[in-house]
Amino acid sequence: MKIIELNEVESTHTYLRELIKKESYTSALAVMTTHQTSGIGSRGNSWQGIKGNLFFSFVLKKSDLPKDLEMQSASIYFSLVLKIILQEKKSNLWLKWPNDFYIKDKKIGGTITTISGDLIYCGIGLNLMQVSDDFGYLDIEIDKKQVLKLYFEKLTKTQSWKQIFREYKI
Repeated sequence: MKIIELNEVESTHTYLRELIKKESYTSALAVMTTHQTSGIGSRGNSWQGIKGNLFFSFVLKKSDLPKDLEMQSASIYFSLVLKIILQEKKSNLWLKWPNDFYIKDKKIGGTITTISGDLIYCGIGLNLMQVSDDFGYLDIEIDKKQVLKLYFEKLTKTQSWKQIFREYKI
């Protein structure tokens, strides 16, 4: 997957959607930044972050996802894949249903997914450092590029939704 790195952007999700609208879809693509000024949250909320955190969005064809994945479960799927990778790196990150990342009792990020025709867009924001007293941050240090590489590898190699969903604990 090609990854476009930006120094700063209002929203990786909006940037990616506009780019695809303008240039059309040719292959899976991601946009990454460490400074997002007007991030999009779920249910019309915004996601505030500070410079240095991890913000990325990507677009895939729906047909590139596991065949047994129902589209209404896509955000859960994308969140679980990242959770698995971060837990393999010894993070205590957990997911609050359906797509919010937590450390202890503090939200540290989330996932948003939108569908347009045969394309699915996913945006993920993750606090790597303290934003405010209301929010937490990841409990381990990560190499952002390495984590994204592992993330996209796992997305493309995962054969089934069931394989990922069995990792979810209530």
